[in-house]
Amino acid sequence: MTAHALAGALADERRRAVFAAIVLGARDVPAVVARTGLPARDAAVALRRLTDAGVLADDNDGGLRVDGERLREFARADAASPAVPAANPREAILRTFLRDGALTRLPAQRGRRRVLLEHITERTFEPGRRYPEREVDDALRRWCEGGEADHVTLRRYLIDDMLLTREQGVYWRTGP
Repeated sequence: MTAHALAGALADERRRAVFAAIVLGARDVPAVVARTGLPARDAAVALRRLTDAGVLADDNDGGLRVDGERLREFARADAASPAVPAANPREAILRTFLRDGALTRLPAQRGRRRVLLEHITERTFEPGRRYPEREVDDALRRWCEGGEADHVTLRRYLIDDMLLTREQGVYWRTGP
């Protein structure tokens, strides 16, 4: 993310209010609502957009916090190469939903989820190779470690999106 993209994430008045509430110690939607006076829906949307932009992150206690390290990364990246264009949408999606090679959560939006599923398929399953269900589960568990998604849901999405095909307990890659 560039400083320009960061400014875009904070351009909306409600998102700025939510960001300020988090900076001042709010950790969840009810606390943000109490500090800002925003409707719960508006606060939740703003939190999601700020999280998707990489400005906010989950803390270790189940709440939200400003991702200071990411903000420093944005600043360093802009200082090092101010003329670099914004990252492509695929990279932004992957950066939002993957941390250290693990899936943090599955996107609710189908288009974003498809990008993520294609990435996982490309890096996990070889074209033409057949996999027993246990091997598929083991491979998908590694993607889900420490995140909110589980390997069974991930497997279901891969099949539903026709990236994997299943027949009699044997799976193979069918997507791009």
